[in-house]
Amino acid sequence: MTDTIDPAVSPTGGSARSASITALRLPELQALASELGVKGTSKMRKGDLVEAISAARGGSRPQALEPRRTEAVAVAEPPARVRRERTRTAAASTEAAEQATDAPGEPRNETRAPRADALAGLEAALDARLAPGEQRDERATRAAEAVGAVTGERRSRRAGRGQGAPQDEVDARAQQGQPGQQGQQETQQRQQRADQRPDQRPDQRPDQRGEQHAGQQGAQQNSQQGTQQANRQQGPPNQQRADQGGYEDDERGGRRRRSRDRYRDRDRKRGRGRTGAPDVAGLDEIEVTEDDVLLPVAGILDVLDSYAFVRTSGYLPGPNDVYVSLGQVKKSGLRRGDAITGAVRQPREGEQQPAQQGNRPSKFNALVRLDTVNGMTPDEARTRAEFTKLTPLYPQDRLRLEYEPTRITPRVIDIVAPIGKGQRGLIVAPPKAGKTIIMQQIANAITANNPEVHLMVVLVDERPEEVTDMERTVKGEVIASTFDRPASDHTIVAELAIERAKRLVELGQDVVVLLDSLTRLSRAYNLAAPASGRILSGGVDASALYPPKRFFGAARNIENGGSLTILASALVETGSKMDEVIFEEFKGTGNMELRLSRSLADKRIFPAVDVNASGTRREEILMANDELKIIYKLRRVMGALDQQQAIELLLGKLRDTKSNVEFLLQVQKTTPGSD
Repeated sequence: MTDTIDPAVSPTGGSARSASITALRLPELQALASELGVKGTSKMRKGDLVEAISAARGGSRPQALEPRRTEAVAVAEPPARVRRERTRTAAASTEAAEQATDAPGEPRNETRAPRADALAGLEAALDARLAPGEQRDERATRAAEAVGAVTGERRSRRAGRGQGAPQDEVDARAQQGQPGQQGQQETQQRQQRADQRPDQRPDQRPDQRGEQHAGQQGAQQNSQQGTQQANRQQGPPNQQRADQGGYEDDERGGRRRRSRDRYRDRDRKRGRGRTGAPDVAGLDEIEVTEDDVLLPVAGILDVLDSYAFVRTSGYLPGPNDVYVSLGQVKKSGLRRGDAITGAVRQPREGEQQPAQQGNRPSKFNALVRLDTVNGMTPDEARTRAEFTKLTPLYPQDRLRLEYEPTRITPRVIDIVAPIGKGQRGLIVAPPKAGKTIIMQQIANAITANNPEVHLMVVLVDERPEEVTDMERTVKGEVIASTFDRPASDHTIVAELAIERAKRLVELGQDVVVLLDSLTRLSRAYNLAAPASGRILSGGVDASALYPPKRFFGAARNIENGGSLTILASALVETGSKMDEVIFEEFKGTGNMELRLSRSLADKRIFPAVDVNASGTRREEILMANDELKIIYKLRRVMGALDQQQAIELLLGKLRDTKSNVEFLLQVQKTTPGSD
């Protein structure tokens, strides 16, 4: 039995006991009021009950020492642990008080001591269970929780008054008739109010109600309590409650909303790794145990804005792609287009398996080990030179296309428009002029005469049957995105292919890229790229032409080894203003041009090459002096003829000879000219 506490104590002690009484629930306050002899408790509100109990306990105390509590504090609830302990203690004290009250024949003044002992035991238990730091946390938390509940309480009471009987009477009767269901009903009501007002939910972030959170709000809470007490002493109670509630809702609710938004961003990053990144198993820390089975993986690295993937099924995204974090990319010095090999962890039982039948999975397996980068170790790959820092030069080494006497097209190209390593050439062709056949023959000639060159054929927005034909006739890497695929796939394929070519050039290799076609790639960028607001004639967005120029401009001959040759086809005479604008943009960017003629193709003269309009810049670097003199003589002869006569003369002489050397010697002997 604890010592009896005299009700007439100092103001500090009285305010502490009043604070402990306000933490009790309504049934407990009603039982305590009935013990103290207070009448009409069933119709009283909680705030009135607190005042009545305080007056009954210390009637001689001045009213100035018993400040009136607002509804925001009256409906506040302590944390779950403190609330459970407080409920148990209050129940025990209530039972003891009821037993003392039910004892027959005892005078009323003799029951004051047991009641005071019970109240003193309740307060002592609360003070003992709450450490000083926890009391501060509890007060800060309780005030924060009261903000969201007070507005919902007012709305519930107003709705009840509008529908019929007073809400307080209904609540009191329900609480007296069903005391066992009171806690569950209050929980449901609070949940409903929280759903209606999500911006004022006090339990939005339970994990942040620690010492740091209470410390940050301690000074604000103290200043707010002082302001509220001053308002209570100056204005009417109802107006004071409304003012205080609005202050809490506006100020503290706004801060809580901002904090909640920041928390949601951090939670999203923790769950998904980075903003916008797909779900990945073991994103931040990939744990590999001895029991895990590692599977080898290889593919082309595609680095995006906030994550990267190893494309294992080609250059387009697939269901078996492997996730690579940006941390791994930076740590190992990886670049887009790198051919990497490594290992992934085989999914355990119960984990999501890769999607079948071409469906994209919601989670991608992550790379757990990096073995090689372009055939080198990761340490060696970090010391590579960057493609943009390499010195470009004019083509110096020639790519001879002549490989069989009967293949006339490569022989014609060697004479009218020779190609060197690092050439940036345009094949200007109208529809149905035979550009696809010419590109196939160029590809076969390169693989036959220059096996050291890495050949890549990029087909964008082409027919599927042409892709199949190219794959079967060309001994090289064919990368295709047919016209039935979206424009975004065309751009993905083209960008990843040119990045792969750059990585090979950085290693000192010679790469030849055949693009069919540059016009359709520009159309795809015009559809897929975001609009810049600057539209050129023909409906071409100004920003849509930069990515194709970056693709075509990557062709260069590198000083001290390595070259990137790009031969791209451009469509003309299609009747589209857009195609004309695109061709004009690329017309002066190349250093070699092979022009085809629709009129020659209509007459079935193949290859339909316009001899006089075709040529190569700085061709004297690629040819010997003797050969160059003979070519100049031949050019003068064909320049005096029209388009059809010139190509017929050239094709007739080439068919009569078995090689270009023999043809040039014959031209030197039969063609008069001056040196």
